[in-house]
Amino acid sequence: MLIASYNRKELGDVLVTVTGVDSPDQTVTNHDNIVEIVDTKDNRLIGFNFLQVHDIVPDLEGNGQISLNDNQLKKLNNAIQQAGFTRQLSTDNEAKFVVGYVKTLEEHPNSDHLHVTKTVVDHDQELTIVSGSPNIAANVKVVVAKVGAMMPSGQIIWPGQLRGVSSNGMICSGRELGLKNAPQKPGALILPDDFQEIGQPFDFDKGNLLF
Repeated sequence: MLIASYNRKELGDVLVTVTGVDSPDQTVTNHDNIVEIVDTKDNRLIGFNFLQVHDIVPDLEGNGQISLNDNQLKKLNNAIQQAGFTRQLSTDNEAKFVVGYVKTLEEHPNSDHLHVTKTVVDHDQELTIVSGSPNIAANVKVVVAKVGAMMPSGQIIWPGQLRGVSSNGMICSGRELGLKNAPQKPGALILPDDFQEIGQPFDFDKGNLLF
């Protein structure tokens, strides 16, 4: 997994990359304006931060979550190696926001407002996703933020548990997706049947015309 985020206005010329879930016990090492963040307990890489990143990747552009091309990733990995670190970043081009299909819906055993869904996403994968959306239903198309997605708010979607039930992803509202004119209230975005095929990457441009 690789999440890359760049916000020059708020953070300066810093590229933040995330490769794994955060940890309260971290080892942070800075060499040559490259910061490696590792889980101290299991030596797992959490990510790299690149200070003055335009010295490494002059053509970097964007605001918020960005996609790194192969040439940019190669430059970053060369800089990591030159700074004396042994780990590398790996490409992750898999779509993180996809059209899903709520196959089944059940009441949550430990909640009076949560529901447990079996939701089909890309590659016919079936995910268990707990949803608190008041309008969620079976046999509808929705937008799923898969594990590793970064929401427009900056929140990263990780595997988790909601009142004892595992959940792997999030069924999104238009508001959470940052769509134009989306209602500013809870509720899953229920897509028209002919919007896109199940499993396709969600088309944000098309989504902006829904409201």
